[in-house]
Amino acid sequence: MAKNKGRRRYRAVDADDRAWRRARRPQKCKLARNPVLRGYVAARLREDWSPEQIAGALRKRHPAGSRMRVSHETIYKSLFVQSRGVLAKELQKHLRSGRPIRRSVHNNVTGQWRSQIKDAVSIAERPAEADDRAIPGHWEGDLLLGRHWTQIATVVERATRFTVLVQVDGRDMESVTAGLSREMNLLPEQLRRSLTWDRGMELADHKTVTANTGLDVYFADPRSPWQRGTNENTNMSRVK
Repeated sequence: MAKNKGRRRYRAVDADDRAWRRARRPQKCKLARNPVLRGYVAARLREDWSPEQIAGALRKRHPAGSRMRVSHETIYKSLFVQSRGVLAKELQKHLRSGRPIRRSVHNNVTGQWRSQIKDAVSIAERPAEADDRAIPGHWEGDLLLGRHWTQIATVVERATRFTVLVQVDGRDMESVTAGLSREMNLLPEQLRRSLTWDRGMELADHKTVTANTGLDVYFADPRSPWQRGTNENTNMSRVK
């Protein structure tokens, strides 16, 4: 109210217009605005902490609303999207995957097989309840490839971090679809709300997974591991 001329001079239309103008101004990310927080995050990354570990430690030490709290998604974005002037690019190598994201203009998925999943629903359409982790039943999954052509799918629940290991006979679409359908149907129906996957073709038959399990399947954006941060960190901790 104070930002919009006070209670007596408040005008809803004018206030809405000013709010839109404020929202459209470029905003620096939280780590760019807070050098103390940025220094803490960078120090922990150098010690090989994961972004989720850092965000969790800050939540325990600082109350809600504190300037010393940051989400793990923001840390990932600061590393991979906003790295200039925020977090040094060399910190990427301290992530448990050990694989920095490539930025070459030749390295994109446009027109490639990984982008040709028919009727894929973007993570942008995933319900808000999945983002705030308040309601269990929203999962993140991925296919891990081992030695000698072995593979296993991991599915992690976002609210509780409960992990389901799915044995699959192969990395092909039919094997992954069958394995997910089998294991996820062992869970109560109320815990089968959504599943977020990367753009791998092993889940191209996502409609069958939905029909078999009731899970609404969403796909993360290309080259955006932070959008599946819960699963990514779980996988790296198991590999490590």
